[in-house]
Amino acid sequence: MRSIETPVSLCRADKVLLAGGAAVLGSSALLTATPLALGASAAFLAVLTDGIFRPSSSVFYPTISHGPRAGRRVALTFDDGPDPEVTPSILDTLEAADARATFFVIGRHLEQHRHIAARALREGHELGNHSWMHSYLQNFYRTDQQQSDVERSTRLIQELSGSDAEPLYRPPVGLKSPPLARVAHARNLKVIAWSLHSRDTLARDANATAARVLSRITPGDIVLMHDGHERDGKHRRLAAAALPLILSGLRERGLASVTVSELLRT
Repeated sequence: MRSIETPVSLCRADKVLLAGGAAVLGSSALLTATPLALGASAAFLAVLTDGIFRPSSSVFYPTISHGPRAGRRVALTFDDGPDPEVTPSILDTLEAADARATFFVIGRHLEQHRHIAARALREGHELGNHSWMHSYLQNFYRTDQQQSDVERSTRLIQELSGSDAEPLYRPPVGLKSPPLARVAHARNLKVIAWSLHSRDTLARDANATAARVLSRITPGDIVLMHDGHERDGKHRRLAAAALPLILSGLRERGLASVTVSELLRT
């Protein structure tokens, strides 16, 4: 009796690498160093660069950067927390405005400040996975290292939420790699980027930050802000100061702030 082998399920990144590599090798073998061969290599490099460095790129893995544009909802998201000096203030502001948000947490911060995340969940907010370490070298992790990092934060979020569902995932700095894509594919992760960056990590003025968001926001946007910092002992307070102005501006425009999962269900 012939054995039946289970087909290998390749992720999108592997298909891109195989197809692009074959095209480059084929053109090089047939055309040596002609402009067409060099063009094929340059095009493949451009595709790889887009897949790695553009946060909303779906070259390596399907990535969501906004929700439906037809409604009157937006999603405010906060990265790198929880921070005991910042996140509670953001939660206070959201509660006063009857608004909901998604917090993409760093696992090692979450482990230290579980009570803040538990409060966020009680008040109707959502926790997303923003890796365990938030290392700037994370894009060089092997597949097994990516898997370990994703799994460690996922387990803690699931423990706190009481749900075995995979949390939404946002890669550190929005960077993706083939090893991360393989893990996302195997776990069927929903990878979330953003359509509007508040620039709160660069700006120094809350009014200017709020004005930037409100001048650009449209229904369906996923807004990136920060309630924490990847470096221990550092804090990012600008989003907390700008949030009351942003929420007031959203109300004036008839826009409701909901979690990312709520936004995607509409």
